[in-house]
Amino acid sequence: MPGPLDAARAITKLPAQDLARARQFYRDRLGLEPVEERAGGLRYVCGETEFHVFQSTGAASGASTQIGFEVDDIDAVVTDLRARGVRFEPFDIAGFDVRDDIVTVPGHYPSKGIAERGAFFRDSEGNLLAIGQAIHSA
Repeated sequence: MPGPLDAARAITKLPAQDLARARQFYRDRLGLEPVEERAGGLRYVCGETEFHVFQSTGAASGASTQIGFEVDDIDAVVTDLRARGVRFEPFDIAGFDVRDDIVTVPGHYPSKGIAERGAFFRDSEGNLLAIGQAIHSA
């Protein structure tokens, strides 16, 4: 039975204590410019999705990933982001293969592939962001 949100588009919202600093991070480190802004908020579009960064007096969203970006070549994206000054978070959990800050996670959603490679970093406001690449065959 369809629910009231079946046709809705999910949008991520990230808090920022300093909106100007966040805007600079997303522009200089990730190469993203807001497509629209309003008092207290920035709207970004990536592919067919969007996310908003909003002025907040609270803390960053937490220790879990707040937004993830799916990419076709994670190695190239990690190299590019490092050159822009992004520092990746260490990922050291027993049983996972980690090389050059990129973790390989076995298993994935069946429609997405057999595994996923991912890397994690924080924005200027402390929100944890991720990039991921599906692995389609062994």
